[in-house]
Amino acid sequence: MHQPLAPLRSIHPDRTPPRILLYSHDTFGLGHLRRSRTIAQALVSAFPDASALILTGSPVAGRFDFPERVDHVRLPGVVKLPDGGYTARNLGLPIEETAAIRAEIIRATARAFRPTLAIVDKEPTGLHGEFLPALEEMRATGNTRVVLGLRDVLDAPEALQPEWERKEAAAAIERYYDQLWIYGLPEVYRPLDGLDLPAEIAARVRYTGYLKREPTEGGGAVQAADLPMAAPYVLVTPGGGGDGAALVDWTIAAYEADPDLTPRALIVYGPFLEDARRQEFAARIRRLKGRVETINFHSRMEDLYAGAIGVVAMGGYNTFCEILSFDKPSVLAPRTRPRLEQRIRAEAAEALGLLRTLDSDRDGADPLAMAAAIRALSSQPPPSASPLPGLLGGLDRIVGLTREVLEADSGVARATPVTPIRRAAERMSRAMAGKRA
Repeated sequence: MHQPLAPLRSIHPDRTPPRILLYSHDTFGLGHLRRSRTIAQALVSAFPDASALILTGSPVAGRFDFPERVDHVRLPGVVKLPDGGYTARNLGLPIEETAAIRAEIIRATARAFRPTLAIVDKEPTGLHGEFLPALEEMRATGNTRVVLGLRDVLDAPEALQPEWERKEAAAAIERYYDQLWIYGLPEVYRPLDGLDLPAEIAARVRYTGYLKREPTEGGGAVQAADLPMAAPYVLVTPGGGGDGAALVDWTIAAYEADPDLTPRALIVYGPFLEDARRQEFAARIRRLKGRVETINFHSRMEDLYAGAIGVVAMGGYNTFCEILSFDKPSVLAPRTRPRLEQRIRAEAAEALGLLRTLDSDRDGADPLAMAAAIRALSSQPPPSASPLPGLLGGLDRIVGLTREVLEADSGVARATPVTPIRRAAERMSRAMAGKRA
């Protein structure tokens, strides 16, 4: 049984209590925000006098409950386009201007908050380099330890290498970051293998294990009155829903093709599923006479997992953590575009016996293949049947690493050559100053 994190007092009683700044650019889905929120909650629980502030671009950040001493600052929204580019979600401004506004908010927040520790999710320089001015200032003052947090899988190495070269990720890591925390285990996947990275960066890598989730306070499954159906149910979740229509369609088709398929399915669309697809799915679901029900969004997904007998999902990072945390037999149908992240994770987990996968290319999105997978969930072994030491130790490990980086001698400064990444930070700072003039 999971033991709660042991409370820690201030690392240095004579100093200001820890202030933790978490940044997640959040241009697509819910993954970055939910991961940052989980880490923030663990850290303020472990450090009773700490405060955590999340910088997020998520348009639904306000729909989540944040624990005491955790809050968020909402950045102007940005949307990722199918071609990999970005555009402002609502402002109607060019992406360059939107990024400059976001960068100014980020830098002003960092100045005012004066973080002891900054944890940056996935993007070393931020969206369009928006975190660079804040990084440069934090580095100049020497009062903030900076960590890059990476999920267990980023993409295939042949895709990740040119992306990191284009973004000058290695140069940014070498200049600004004290450690890299990989929120997974090397026994599952090594996300930086195959990249041409200097030894100095490899020495800063720390694997944490996956981030264990718990039911919300009060515990257990969501009350039946809060759901359109009572247990037992299979939970179907496409994450944020922005690219989840194919999974929802495949699941509904399984119940259409097999009139005797049980258990019933509870589909959580996610806030970003297109309205037109919701309406299309609703018409089909009405004909299934209660065997499939839906809700649009739930801020306490952990409680829905707790009440499910199995899970059908795509296989994003947070979903995988929840499957492991609640020990649910699961079938994943991972997306393969624009990244191979979900397929890599699903195949690695299946090889370890943690779950099973369906592949739309291999299985042809066959409704009967999905129906068979759903029916088999009741007899499928849970992840705990294939134990892996330290699998869910991520939050405890992060607390220990936080103590480690905050106790390190902050007076040691690295050399400060004028590198391309530093020039980029200075250019963005000058651009923001020009807009204020």
